[in-house]
Amino acid sequence: MKISVIGTGYVGLVTGTCLAETGNDVLCIDINQSKIDQMRQGIVPIYEPHLDVLFERNIKANRLNFSTSLVDGLDHGEIIFLALPTPEDEDGSADLSYVLGVAKEIGKEIKDYKVIVDKSTVPVGTSDKVKAVIANETNVDFDVVSNPEFLREGFAVDDFMKPERIVVGSSSERATNLMEKLYKPFVRSGNPILVMDERSAELTKYAANSFLATKITFMNEIANFCEKVGADVDKVRVGMGTDSRIGKRFLFPGIGYGGSCFPKDVKALYKSGQDNNYEFDILKSVIKVNDTQKRILIPKIESHFNNDLKGKTFGIWGLAFKPETDDIREAPSLYMIQDLLNKGASMRVFDPEAMSNVQKKFEDKLYYADNMYDALTDVDALIICTEWSIFRTPDFQKLRSEMKSHVIFDGRNLYDVNDVKNEGFSYTSIGRHNIS
Repeated sequence: MKISVIGTGYVGLVTGTCLAETGNDVLCIDINQSKIDQMRQGIVPIYEPHLDVLFERNIKANRLNFSTSLVDGLDHGEIIFLALPTPEDEDGSADLSYVLGVAKEIGKEIKDYKVIVDKSTVPVGTSDKVKAVIANETNVDFDVVSNPEFLREGFAVDDFMKPERIVVGSSSERATNLMEKLYKPFVRSGNPILVMDERSAELTKYAANSFLATKITFMNEIANFCEKVGADVDKVRVGMGTDSRIGKRFLFPGIGYGGSCFPKDVKALYKSGQDNNYEFDILKSVIKVNDTQKRILIPKIESHFNNDLKGKTFGIWGLAFKPETDDIREAPSLYMIQDLLNKGASMRVFDPEAMSNVQKKFEDKLYYADNMYDALTDVDALIICTEWSIFRTPDFQKLRSEMKSHVIFDGRNLYDVNDVKNEGFSYTSIGRHNIS
C-alpha cells in the first residue's frame, strides 16, 4: 500500500519506518528541510532502540522516502497519517493548531479519495473538527479515522511491530477495510484490531494514559506514607503486585512521571472534562501529587546539608524522563536541576543519551560529564533521577574515591538498602528505610 505520514517526530517516524518494514511504500513529510536532508542521508533524528536498523534497511530498499511537500504526500498516499504535535496549551488543553492547519491544506489540495488518519493524541471530537475543516475546502470524497498510538519510548519499535491491540475509530466501512488491510501483518498472532466509533477511539488513548499515570501516582503516595509509618514500599509493592487484579507493572515508586504523554494527556483529559462540565477529581489530584513528587528529594537534600546548599556540588545520574530515550520533556531531573541552581548549588550531570538536549536548555550552567564517574568528581552527593541500566551495578569503591562525601539520594530505588549501607554510604531513597 502507498502510505504518507505527515510529521516526522517521534510517532511519525516510528510509524512510517515500521509500516515500510512490512512492505508498504511510505513517504514521510516534514516542513524542516534540514531534517529531511539528514533523513535522506540515513541519519535518524531521534534516539529509539532498533529504529536505526529498520530505518536504514527501508531507505536502501526505497520503501521509505522523505519530502517537504504536502502535495507530494497527498499525491502519493492512499492513507494519510497525521502525526503532528499537539502541545499543551496554557490552560492544559491540547493545541490542535498544527492538526487543523494541515487539515485545511489537505482540503485545498486533495484530488481523489483518501483516508485521513489522526495518529496524534487528540481530544474527543477532533476527528469531527478535522472532517469539518477539510470538507469546508473541497467536495472530494474522503474519510477521517482515529488511530491512536500506544508506543512506549524505548520500546516503540516492538510496540508497533507486535501490538497488544490496534484501535481504529471509524464510521466508514471503506476506510475500516483499508485500515484492517494495512494492519493485518501486525496482528498475525491473534491480537485484536478493535474497531469503534471515532470518539471512543480518541478517548481510549487518554483514558489508558491517565489510568497508568494514576497508578504511578498512587504508588508514590503509598511510598511517601511508608516513610511516615516505617513501612517498606518494596514489600508493599510486591504484596500488591501479586494480586492479579492489580498486576506488577507501574508500581515502582520514584520522583514522578514525565515525558511527552502522561503529563500532557492527563492535563488534556482533565481540561476536556471541564469543557464538558465534568470535574475529574482523581485527575486533579494526580496532577497535584505528581508536581510535588518531582521535587520530593529537595527537602531531604536540604535537611541533610542543614538547609544550606549554596556552594555545594551535586552529581546527577540520569536526565531523560525514563531510560532508553533522549526525551527530556517534563523530566523530573529538570525540576531537580532548576531548584538546586536556584539554591546556589552547582552540578555535574551525566546521561547516556539526553546530554545534548539538556545542554540546549541549561547551556553552561552545568558541567556535562564524559561518563558516569566523571560526574562524581569531588561532589557532595550523588542524585539519581533516571534508572538507566548502567547505573544499577556501579563500582562503589570508585564512587568513594571520586566523591567528596559518600552521600546518595536515589529517586528510583536502584539499590538494596543494606548493600549501600555495607558500602559505607548515607543513602536516601523513596518509601524505604534511609541510612544516614
